[in-house]
Amino acid sequence: MNPIQKYLNHLFAKKRVMGESKELKGMALADDLLLGLVNEKRVPGLAITVLKKGQVFYQKGYGHAEMETKVRVDPKYSVFRIASVSKPISATALGVMVEDGIIDLDASFYDYVPYYPRKKWDFTIRQLAGHTAGIRGYQGMEYGLDQAYSIKEGTVLFENDDLLFEPGTGYLYNSFDWVLVSLAMQEASGMAFETYVEERVLKPLGMRHTFAPNRENSIDRYFEEAKREQPKLNRTHYYSKNRSGFRDALRVNNHYKLAGGGYLSTSADIARLGQAYLEGSILSKNTRGQFLSAQSVNGKSTYYGLGWEVSIDAKGRPYYGHVGNGVGGYSNFYVYPDQGMVFSILINCTDPKVQDELNAVVDALIMATD
Repeated sequence: MNPIQKYLNHLFAKKRVMGESKELKGMALADDLLLGLVNEKRVPGLAITVLKKGQVFYQKGYGHAEMETKVRVDPKYSVFRIASVSKPISATALGVMVEDGIIDLDASFYDYVPYYPRKKWDFTIRQLAGHTAGIRGYQGMEYGLDQAYSIKEGTVLFENDDLLFEPGTGYLYNSFDWVLVSLAMQEASGMAFETYVEERVLKPLGMRHTFAPNRENSIDRYFEEAKREQPKLNRTHYYSKNRSGFRDALRVNNHYKLAGGGYLSTSADIARLGQAYLEGSILSKNTRGQFLSAQSVNGKSTYYGLGWEVSIDAKGRPYYGHVGNGVGGYSNFYVYPDQGMVFSILINCTDPKVQDELNAVVDALIMATD
């Protein structure tokens, strides 16, 4: 029997058992889609946490955190590279810093980092956070560096390059913007960026399983401390994929770009962040509104706020969140305010090319609650 027919037979069998329950049908469809990704060897492992009105609606692990040892993925305890889903975490810390009067979104970046090489045009913290500052993106293999750069040292990659356009007149998504934002945050607060995030965001939200690799590219000390309290905690292995299957991902050091793509977390922890925004338990309404409002360039929406994607899906439903793709990790994080739902999906593989399937999973679970 071919795989498509087998999948359809399995799904129809589930439908017969569950009758007319929309919720169970939606869950069954999501489950089949996600199982298919593992069974067809399209992803090594995947964790999903979905909240509905603050309660767990769907939470499950698929496949392996580490294929060689057969350690299974657990959505509460498997720690993944979350890539650019780091940006909403960092944006939350920036929002707290704004409310504390430590940093001004509309101030010049040079007010906080006067030693950064001067450019033809000035640019602001807001423009950096919204990717309208004209900073370039990765070139060549810069996305996969294994250098023990501090945040400040990491700017050597691009600090002498010209801006690509006058700030405010264009949009170019990149992670170097957030290297500069985090540098400004360090200088303004006098505190290491990761320490500020830990104290003002992660601890208050109970995100106990979210970690920042240090300059030596290790989270071992913090991880082992957490593991003493939660023995089930495990780090996923990082994979890439080619025609012959999964292989170890490149060794990279993401410390310098923590803010834009360096954090590690669980799907359960990321869902906590989304729920805090839904409930309004983090930041003031005014601050959240600034960060979750899409910027406009030349009269056109960028569909990006400050560290957050702000858009509508294929069915016209508004959402905010982020997609992440990095070496050894792929992530989806969506908050659907009208439905009161939060989606957190993490995969331990570089760009597995499964976004269509993940979109279908999100749609199935939303339709299950309509």
